[in-house]
Amino acid sequence: MTILNPKFKRSASQAAGFTLVEVLVSLVILAIGLLGIAKLMLFSSHSNDSAYLRSQATALAYEILDDMRANRQEAISAGSYNTAAAVPAVAPGALCVGLGSCINPTQVALYDLYQWGLHLNANSGVAPPGALPNGQGTVTTATVLTPTLGTQTTVTIVVSWDDSVAQNTLNVGGVTNQAVTLETVL
Repeated sequence: MTILNPKFKRSASQAAGFTLVEVLVSLVILAIGLLGIAKLMLFSSHSNDSAYLRSQATALAYEILDDMRANRQEAISAGSYNTAAAVPAVAPGALCVGLGSCINPTQVALYDLYQWGLHLNANSGVAPPGALPNGQGTVTTATVLTPTLGTQTTVTIVVSWDDSVAQNTLNVGGVTNQAVTLETVL
C-alpha cells in the first residue's frame, strides 16, 4: 500500500518557473537602474572634466609666476608682466629659443607672456592648442612699502576659462566662466 502525501501533490496550474510578466517587470527594473547609472556616469565625467580644467588653470598660473621669479627684476621694477584679460598672444620681436637670442630682460618678459598666452587658449587656432577653452589670463603687480618688511611686490594672477559644458550639465546656474586666482609676494 502506498501512502500519498498531499503536500507534494502538484497540479498543472502550480507549475514552477517564471512567467512572462515577472520577466518583463524585472527587465523594467533593470532598465531603470541602468539609466540611473548612466546619468551618474555622465555627471561624473563632466565633474572630472571641470576638475581637470581647474588643475590646468592652476598649473598655468604657476607657470607665469615661475617665469616672473626667473626674471624678477623686470617683473618688479618695470612691470613688463602686467597684462589685461582678452589680450591675444602677440609674438614679440625676438623669439627666445636659443642662447643669447633675447638680449634684455624686457624681451624675455614679452616672450614669456607670448608663450603663456598660447598655452592658455585652446581656441586660438595655433598648433599645439592651449589647455583651456577660451582661456584668458591677467597679471597685475603692486609694490607696497611696509615699515617692517620694506618694499614688497604682490602679484595677482587670474586665469579664467569657459566651463559651460560641465556647468550646464550639472545645472549649477548661469555661471559658465570659471577662474583661478593666485596671489603671492614676489
